[in-house]
Amino acid sequence: MSGKGGVGKSTIAANLAIWLAEVKHEKVGLMDIDITGPNIPKLLGIEDEKLMVEDKKIVPFPATENLLVTSMAFLLPTKDSPVIWRGPLKIKAVQQFIQDVNWEGIKYLIIDLPPGTGDEALSIAQELKPLDGSVIVSTPQEVAVLDVRKNISFAKQLEVPVAGIVENMSYLKCPHCGEKIEIFKRGAVKKASEELDVPLLGELPLDPEVTAASDVGKFYIIENKETEFSKAFNGIASKIKDFVDK
Repeated sequence: MSGKGGVGKSTIAANLAIWLAEVKHEKVGLMDIDITGPNIPKLLGIEDEKLMVEDKKIVPFPATENLLVTSMAFLLPTKDSPVIWRGPLKIKAVQQFIQDVNWEGIKYLIIDLPPGTGDEALSIAQELKPLDGSVIVSTPQEVAVLDVRKNISFAKQLEVPVAGIVENMSYLKCPHCGEKIEIFKRGAVKKASEELDVPLLGELPLDPEVTAASDVGKFYIIENKETEFSKAFNGIASKIKDFVDK
């Protein structure tokens, strides 16, 4: 979850699914229910694919042998087609992704929500109750953290366990001297974590190579395991897995 768009929520969701499927060799489902702005297929390099139906069930697309994906993007006539729906249609689409998709055999289901606490988030919290956990993604900016507090309050009110907060774009590392450059004023995420008694799972640097890899559907954390981003992400993903498995 995230309170604001553009904080890297879909990138975190996609990489968590990739990590579980390709590093831990688990069977994973990735459900993209950002109905009006689905980006998961683009991040995984499968944006030209379509979903099939077998025995009256939607068959999620196999991004890899262990990773199955559904997204509204697969159902649109073109990449530029907008989804102009009111709340009831969004809710029905979420219900179909839950009830009419063949998720048989998966161990983990990662759900990429749109920003905020609207219809999609509420439908997931109600339709899949009890959920094993939620992950809140934020940048260090005060305005982003303000909405993080709302996300956490939403989760607690609906009895959704919160695994913790990921601070994305925490800093930029100078490619010449290695110095950490704080692009945004920091401290707000840590403060919110402490005040709301929610763990800070870790901090991820802003790495242009991660963005470039995502734009062409490459699995950055698999192809670049020794980078600072990948090592930090590995630690965060391990904490999330431990939280869900406990």
